[in-house]
Amino acid sequence: MREIPSQSLGIIKLPMVKGVVFVMKLGVMTVLLGDLSLDETLKYLKSLGVQEVEIGCGGTPGTAHADAVKFMEHPELIEQFQETVAKYGIGVAALSCHGNPVHPNKEIARTYHEQFEAAICLAEKLGVKTVVGFSGCPGDCDDSQYPNWVVATWPDDFQKIKEWQWNEKLIPYWKKEAKFAEEHNVHQIAFEMHPGFCVYNPGTLLRLREAVGPVIGANFDPSHLFWQGIDPVAAIRALKGAIYHFHAKDTAIDRYNCAVNGVLDTTPFDRIPERSWSFRTIGYGHGEDVWRAIFSELRQTGYDGIISIEHEDGLMTTREGLEKAIEVLKRTIIFEERQGGMYWA
Repeated sequence: MREIPSQSLGIIKLPMVKGVVFVMKLGVMTVLLGDLSLDETLKYLKSLGVQEVEIGCGGTPGTAHADAVKFMEHPELIEQFQETVAKYGIGVAALSCHGNPVHPNKEIARTYHEQFEAAICLAEKLGVKTVVGFSGCPGDCDDSQYPNWVVATWPDDFQKIKEWQWNEKLIPYWKKEAKFAEEHNVHQIAFEMHPGFCVYNPGTLLRLREAVGPVIGANFDPSHLFWQGIDPVAAIRALKGAIYHFHAKDTAIDRYNCAVNGVLDTTPFDRIPERSWSFRTIGYGHGEDVWRAIFSELRQTGYDGIISIEHEDGLMTTREGLEKAIEVLKRTIIFEERQGGMYWA
């Protein structure tokens, strides 16, 4: 028997069909269940029909279910982790270690750097091919204490800062880390295109990939693209072959607040009625037709990885948001790979 996602919570079982394989897989970034143990988390996700997980192991995702630094110091923890995962038959698609290893504050940068390299080493031990994170953002000079995210063309000072950041900090750092990753059999570093960091859209992702090499790819999270005015379908097409991971998270645009203040919104996340946009669970920012178009384009580009739910909905509890996202994704993800020709053509 094989298990495939149903259109409601839980799973349905059908006889094994010869030649049918899964391409995209229903997954969850387990950080959202950090109040549960790894065993409790996997048991719960298994009951919902989840096929793979993304495990936070350092940086901003935290270490609730895995601590890469500690695991590398105590190999017995890796064995315990593997035993728990094997118990539920859920795959580990990626490790997450988001941070800013090019932060101008050297102590902050060092901490993120050490956590990221530990994540790479842990991925090698676990046989995980992808590590997810941020590109980071330097300051405007060697004496800076805070990152400086440049998104203005003029005055000319901003362009000078941007080129210094890329040529003196970002590219040299990631060239070194890409080599480190490949030496440890990790061939996919998936950067979340996230405003506030140097890689925040397809153009900046491709610039860094061209400078560093194909180990650099995208963690494609539509939620960060929606509010920038980027069409995810067009972005997927532009990134063909460079998408290594996918975060399933939605964004709702408040058309009234956005009409007044635009999309560059620094209002605190918990003041939702005042914001121009807010993160929502899948289906509460954009309809299922949008998600069907996204997954269809992903399939056309050959993506065959996890669709990993990241929950940051300020209006729903974690479990309600997660379970509603799963309901929508079970109806919209293209799970099975076509084999052979089209019988009607």
